Amino acid sequence: MVIEAVTDLATPLPSAIADVQAGRPQTLLALSHVGVTGVEKIVRLGPPGAELSLSAVIECSTDLAAVQRGAHMSRFDEAVEVAIDEVVLAGHFRVEDLAAGIAERVRERQESRRAEARLTVRHPRIRQAPASGAQSQELYTLLGAAVAREGGTRRAVGVRAQGITACPCGQAMATADARERLAVEGFDGDEIERVLTCVPVATHNQRGIGTLWIGVAEGDAGAAVEPDALLAIVESSMSSEVYELLKRADEAHIIEKAHRRPRFVEDCVRAMVRMAVERFGHLGATTFLSARQENLETIHQHNVVAQRDGLLGELARELRGDSAAKATRDLGTWLSAD
Repeated sequence: MVIEAVTDLATPLPSAIADVQAGRPQTLLALSHVGVTGVEKIVRLGPPGAELSLSAVIECSTDLAAVQRGAHMSRFDEAVEVAIDEVVLAGHFRVEDLAAGIAERVRERQESRRAEARLTVRHPRIRQAPASGAQSQELYTLLGAAVAREGGTRRAVGVRAQGITACPCGQAMATADARERLAVEGFDGDEIERVLTCVPVATHNQRGIGTLWIGVAEGDAGAAVEPDALLAIVESSMSSEVYELLKRADEAHIIEKAHRRPRFVEDCVRAMVRMAVERFGHLGATTFLSARQENLETIHQHNVVAQRDGLLGELARELRGDSAAKATRDLGTWLSAD
């Protein structure tokens, strides 16, 4: 049997195609976000001269007027491609600058009031184990976000990294039980305290996932924030860092360090905020900060989470005990503020 190829699958397109997206919808209702998500691109990020080609997942969106049926979806990818090229040509290899460029190009091409872009990038680094010095490549998550509007573009940079936490409550119960057992065995009070000081007390652990964002308002000087500084804050806020490659001495080091520094999920967020205020106070009182910690429980089926958002000036005053900061906006609200 001879099968003939089908070459005429459709009627030829008319010379003038109606702009269906620009038409009027049946339901007149404005939309806050319309766009694309899960867009994967290779982008170049890092210090000039040492930038890396990295895999990024991009989400970008725009608002949509009540009288417009749909956004032009192809224009989102056009905006992403143009922004990637512009950032490379300008020599600005920062994730927040790329997010800002995408948001601005989306707003132009969609002729909208507001546009937003977010990037998630897996970034490599070489780390040394704490005792053996063994090296391994590890990945952390680099984050960028921006909102473009008529009054300008706000941008933020963030990181997400892992660590380990040791539960203070479980350790307190184990310590109390150990005291009773040692007393039964004939140890006196001073001896018991010496033992408990020398020997780390057991507790249950969690793998922690910390996320820290910094957003600087338009016009503020010294706005560049290095991701490495954010990463150091996130990791040091937990009971201990974690490493991909550990020899026996390294594992013993991590276990003891974590159990010498028990932390609740709330402790991690407070530590992140305190260190960020100390490290980035020079950026100005209107600098935005968001700290979030999620701990993956080991003795429960649920996880635990804590978060704090605010402006550096408000948070600094609260840390000094001057006044409690009012409830503040989250990252999305801050980015969109006029």
